[in-house]
Amino acid sequence: MNIETPFNAYSTTVQPDWIDDNGHMNVAYYHLVFDLAATPFFSWLGFTDENRKAHNISTFALETHLNYLSEVKVNASVRVESRVLDVNEKRFHFFQQMYKSDTNQLSATHESLGTVVDMQQRKSSRMPDRIYQRIQEVKTAHSKLDLPWQVGHVMSIDAKPSAKNQKSPQDNHR
Repeated sequence: MNIETPFNAYSTTVQPDWIDDNGHMNVAYYHLVFDLAATPFFSWLGFTDENRKAHNISTFALETHLNYLSEVKVNASVRVESRVLDVNEKRFHFFQQMYKSDTNQLSATHESLGTVVDMQQRKSSRMPDRIYQRIQEVKTAHSKLDLPWQVGHVMSIDAKPSAKNQKSPQDNHR
């Protein structure tokens, strides 16, 4: 099976009303772009409208971490790559990277932990076997990608990279 590694099917243009008083995209809109990019990614993983309805499930976010790496300004075209980091029967850990389309510069990253929810009980539940198997296959393919330093990064005043002794962007501002 050919699995897109990483998944790359979302792009958008930064809208004028997404710009804040600093002249760049406001933090809320970074979340919006990553959330919008998650929709085709989740569908590709198996969380289609048909599967959600058939199994009465949805996905909820449990935790997210966002890193802002370079400014994104009005009318910039951005694209988002997504990948699976881990999965178990109820939860999935994924990572997204936002790039400026014209320069391919990494602008932001988003790490998230999600869960599958039984919509009748409104509680975490096991994902359907077919979806779980699909996400495991994607995880195996995506595990061949280099792990970005932002994955599992702990926030602190003395930011230290958490993977492979890579420098974090905060090192440039100390």
